[in-house]
Amino acid sequence: MSALAVLALGATACASGDKASTGSGSQNASAANPGGGEKIKVVASTDVWGSVVTAVGGDKVEVTSIIHDPSADPHSYETTASDAIAAKNAKLTLSNGGGYDEFFSKLADQAAGAQKLVAVDIAATGNENEHVWYSLPGVEKIADQVAAKLGEIQPASKDVFTANATAFKGKTQELLTKVSGLGASGGKVVATEPVAHYLLDSAKVTDATPPAFAEAVEAEQDVPAAALNQVKQLISGKQVKALVNNAQTTTPVTQQVVGDAKSAGIAVVDVTETLPQGVTDYIAWMTKSVDALAGALK
Repeated sequence: MSALAVLALGATACASGDKASTGSGSQNASAANPGGGEKIKVVASTDVWGSVVTAVGGDKVEVTSIIHDPSADPHSYETTASDAIAAKNAKLTLSNGGGYDEFFSKLADQAAGAQKLVAVDIAATGNENEHVWYSLPGVEKIADQVAAKLGEIQPASKDVFTANATAFKGKTQELLTKVSGLGASGGKVVATEPVAHYLLDSAKVTDATPPAFAEAVEAEQDVPAAALNQVKQLISGKQVKALVNNAQTTTPVTQQVVGDAKSAGIAVVDVTETLPQGVTDYIAWMTKSVDALAGALK
């Protein structure tokens, strides 16, 4: 994923045990929730999934997101002692799955008594692309499962969790309505990585990126010259309306094509794999992505 990960990993490891900035994480672990009883401790692999849990659980959950640094790389992250303690005390865990956050499987094993959810399995997109947080229908399914599991853990609050999930899905439906058909006019894009694949699919936007280009960038390998030339020609010839750029992966090649797009007057739509700095809400984050895409395609 991120070329900045090696630099950021040390700082992330030190901070990983901190409570996520996705809502209830800053509350005391033993604090009672308004409905009675202790808050439900939840551990998520990234702050994206932590923010979804917070939206559903509200003030009845305490969420720890292991990765909540925009520069960290889930593919290479190494867990810490504080991560293990958080997992051991968790009543619910939520990971991405699909090979994206393999580090989390060890933590989940330490959460012996916890309910365990895996986003890729729940979303069941039928696609090998693991970036399911950009699949709005998939995230709705995940929100429902989170509500169901939290309800099992704290039956007295079951209706609250269900209502919160319903409200959350109402907002994702608004986003789906906004994004649907954005590519109906035949708009094409190229992407530095297939991170926003599901969002582009919902928009019915054609991703014209040569597979060899995307695969090489994602695998942190050298991009074949032919694939790079194809991308550059698509941009310089203005055959695409936008370049969808994973802002968390910076390489000489991605910097080059971003520069080419700007020089050609092609819109650059930045997407990310974790919440950007200062953002704690999934809906707010996804709204920015949808609005940016809509603006580029218009």
